[in-house]
Amino acid sequence: MNIPSSERLEKVYGESTKSAERFRVLAENFKKKYGHDEAEFFSAPGRTEIIGNHTDHNGGKVIAGSIDLDTIGAAQANNSSVIHITSEGYDKEIVVDIAKLDSVEKVSGTEALLAGMMEGAQKFGFKVGGFDAYVSTNVIAAAGVSSSASFEMLVCTIVNHFFNNGAMSCADYAKIGKYSENVYWNKASGMMDQMACAVGGPVLFDFSNGSQPEYRPLSFSFEKKGYRLVIVNTGKGHADLSEEYSGIPNEMKEAAKVLGVELLCETNLDNLLAHINEIPNDRAVLRAIHFFEENRRVDEMAAAIGADDIDAVLRLVNESGTSSWELLQNCYSLQDCKEQKITLTLALTELFLRRIKDGVCRVHGGGFAGVIMCLVPLAEVDNYVNYIAKYVGDSNVYPMNIRAVGAVRI
Repeated sequence: MNIPSSERLEKVYGESTKSAERFRVLAENFKKKYGHDEAEFFSAPGRTEIIGNHTDHNGGKVIAGSIDLDTIGAAQANNSSVIHITSEGYDKEIVVDIAKLDSVEKVSGTEALLAGMMEGAQKFGFKVGGFDAYVSTNVIAAAGVSSSASFEMLVCTIVNHFFNNGAMSCADYAKIGKYSENVYWNKASGMMDQMACAVGGPVLFDFSNGSQPEYRPLSFSFEKKGYRLVIVNTGKGHADLSEEYSGIPNEMKEAAKVLGVELLCETNLDNLLAHINEIPNDRAVLRAIHFFEENRRVDEMAAAIGADDIDAVLRLVNESGTSSWELLQNCYSLQDCKEQKITLTLALTELFLRRIKDGVCRVHGGGFAGVIMCLVPLAEVDNYVNYIAKYVGDSNVYPMNIRAVGAVRI
C-alpha cells in the first residue's frame, strides 16, 4: 500500500522522514484491521487560540491557529451505510450505522459525536456513506488544543472526499462539528475550534454572521519573531465542567437579552453600561465586558500583526489573559475553588517570565481546568520547560509551532 509522497508530506509537515513513518504504520494497521489494499490518507491539526477567549459563541472575533500536532487517518469507502473507525491505542471499534442514527444515545462519547456529524451533514445538504478508517493522533487529549475538533475535521475531510467531490467548505465542516456537539453532546460549543483546525495557519475569525463565519489568513510567525509557543497541561480537574463551560455563553446571552438582542455581537459596550443596573447577575455583566473588550483586542492584534509589531502582540495576549482571569473567570471551577491548577501554573510561569523580563502567558481555550499558553523567548525555551516540568511533569509541557495547512487529504 502506497503512503503519501515525500513532496506532499513536506508541504504539510515541513519534513518527510518522521511523518512518513507515521503514515507507514497507519497504512499497515489499516490493512491489517480492514483488509483494504488501497487507502486514502487524511490529516487534521489541533488548534491554539491566540486571542479571543470565549467570544465565538456570541458572534465575536478570534485569532487562532492550527498547530503541528494532528490526527491522521487511512480510510476507504465500504459501499454500505455503516462507518467503522478504529483509533490507535483503543480496543473498542467505533461503529455507526447511518441508517439507524436515531438509535444512538445522545451522550458524551465518540460514537455519539460521529452519529451527530452524520446527521448534521445530511441536514446541511451533504451526502454521507459508510467507510472504514484507522486513525492515530498526537493531539493532546483534554488539553485545550481541540483533540475532538481535530477528529471531527478529519471525519469531515473523509466524508467530503468520498461522498461530496470536495464540495464542502471549511465553514461547512465547522457547522457539522458544532451541530454534533450541540445536539449529541449537549455542549454549547461555538465554531472556533473547528474552523481553526479546518483552515490552517494563523487566522482572524469573525463569527458575527452566524453559520457563515468570515475568516482571513494572517501572515505571522512567532518563531520568526524570536518566540516559541508552549502549551502546558496543568492537570485535569476532578469536577464535571460541562455546566461551567456552558455557563459562559449562557450568561453572555442572558446579558444580551436585557440589552434587546440575542447575542452580544449585536450590541456594544456603551449599551451594556447604560443598562448594567437592569442585569441582576453581576458575573454576566463582567463576562459581557470581557466580550466587548476582547473583540477590541482582537482587532488591535490583527493590526499589530499587519504592522509586524511583536511588542503589541505580546501586550495584547497578556491583557487578554488578565481579562479571562478577572472578568471571564474561567481559570478555576467554583465547584472546587481550592483546586486551582491553572492559576497556580500561571503564577509560577509569571515568576519565571518576570525573572527573564520577557514573554507572556495566559489561560488557553475553555479554561476551568487544564491548559495555559506561553510565548517564551527561543533562548529560554529549554530553561522554561525544565522549570515548569518540576511542577507539572515532563509529559505535560509541549513546545510547538503554528502549522500552515489545515484539514486536508494528503
